[in-house]
Amino acid sequence: MKRTLIRSFIVIGLGLVAGAEEIRIAAAASLAEAITEISTAYQKETGTKATPVFAGSNVLARQIEEGAPLDIFLSADEATMDKLAKANLVKEPKGLLTNALVVVVPADSEAKITGAADLSNLKRIAIGDPAAVPAGVYAKAWLSKLGLWENLEGKFVGTENVRAALAAVEAGNADAAIVYRTDATISKKVRIAWSVPEGEAPPILYPVAVCAESKHAEEAQRFATFLSGNKSSEIFKARGFGLKSE
Repeated sequence: MKRTLIRSFIVIGLGLVAGAEEIRIAAAASLAEAITEISTAYQKETGTKATPVFAGSNVLARQIEEGAPLDIFLSADEATMDKLAKANLVKEPKGLLTNALVVVVPADSEAKITGAADLSNLKRIAIGDPAAVPAGVYAKAWLSKLGLWENLEGKFVGTENVRAALAAVEAGNADAAIVYRTDATISKKVRIAWSVPEGEAPPILYPVAVCAESKHAEEAQRFATFLSGNKSSEIFKARGFGLKSE
């Protein structure tokens, strides 16, 4: 796989330590729109400012390991969260959301994909770095299960998170990208060429947990509870996410 990482437009803005009336939510890049909307709703309801920080789950986990002032973590995979839990850096992770993989191409592309094998007809395919980014890890597991990864590996361009993979197609720097279903719905510049059938790829689960070093643990727990409430559930479902509870 080509090792060049395509830079994302999403910036990690940790800033200074949050004040008493502010909590920081570290969330996977694919959650950007949903968590931004939920954070605004939470602030209106409680008066507490909830500031989202978006990046690849692996990058956010590294920030937590290094002691960044973060209060809640929403990962796009269980493995990243489990690593932090084993290090006692998060408390009692809970499954929150589900998602699915799709292959997107430019909206005006004539490419036809009727199955994973058709990816061989494309020249450049953007995916999250399969060595670290959850979306890329899921994609590699899917194609490896089908016995296609080794033959297709040279076509893949790794990116620092799933939104960077989407942006590569939007900018014309890749013929296709493997992203989450929810990512495809936010862009008018791409279309879904293929949806990975349920059961072909590993289950995609987003867990949430309060960071063990949070200076605002009680407020962070209230936000975590808010994420499972009716208002947040409606926002998640409108954005295309599945609910773990359903």
